[in-house]
Amino acid sequence: MWAVVDIAPNRAIADMIKELLEKEGLLVMIRPLGVPHLGASGSYEVLVPESEVPQAQEVLARIMGS
Repeated sequence: MWAVVDIAPNRAIADMIKELLEKEGLLVMIRPLGVPHLGASGSYEVLVPESEVPQAQEVLARIMGS
């Protein structure tokens, strides 16, 4: 199962978060959240496998804290 670890305000930021998590060796998936017609400007969920949630949260805390 996949778990949401972040919600990005748009596709560009979701892609950036995805890339940073993947550089740490995590599997990452993004998917649109809410209204589909907003396209890339809508919010996106950033998901990782449930087993990788603690590591993803640690990476995100490190990134957001800097």
